[in-house]
Amino acid sequence: MEQLTLDQARSWLEAAALAMDENAAMLSELDNPIGDGDHGVNMARGFVAVRKKVSSTAVPDMGALFKLVGMTLLSTVGGAAGPLYGGFFLELGRSTAGKTAIAKAEVGEMLTRGLADIQRRGKAELGDKTMVDALAPAVARFQSTPNTDIAAAMRSTEEAVKSAAEATTPMLARKGRASYLGERSIGHQDPGATSCWLLLRALASVCRDA
Repeated sequence: MEQLTLDQARSWLEAAALAMDENAAMLSELDNPIGDGDHGVNMARGFVAVRKKVSSTAVPDMGALFKLVGMTLLSTVGGAAGPLYGGFFLELGRSTAGKTAIAKAEVGEMLTRGLADIQRRGKAELGDKTMVDALAPAVARFQSTPNTDIAAAMRSTEEAVKSAAEATTPMLARKGRASYLGERSIGHQDPGATSCWLLLRALASVCRDA
């Protein structure tokens, strides 16, 4: 797979909406001990709104599509996740403005810029027990794959982001609501890192089936 197309980007968002809906209870269960217990509900609600917007709105390019997603998430997802995921997709939109297909290098650049926006907004670094701990290793894995095959790179990226999300369990939270718990945050997988895994798993599945 040499390019990610506009239609495949739409399919990614459909797959992500399904994943958030199917795993809403799991995400909220992860959030319950260290957050408000509503991450799953928030993510499912946001991506239901995304699915409706995407299916009913004609967009000329990927930049417009991702901007639509970002604005929708900003207005529908509660808590910290709304600005973080909304900003992520807005940055994806800026990096793909005017494009209807992008090659692997452009996908990597898009994800890198999305990660940078999350870090800027959340002021989080690796080891803080946030979604950055899942997304940063995933982006690094994607960028380090040697060939131009997006599907192969995403297969490897999916493995990396799943492992990275699970690796947040023994971490001490240093950012967000979980940080208020101190050492009691240890032993719980970060819900934001987990929803990040679901998002990239959805992209991997679309690339695999392309």
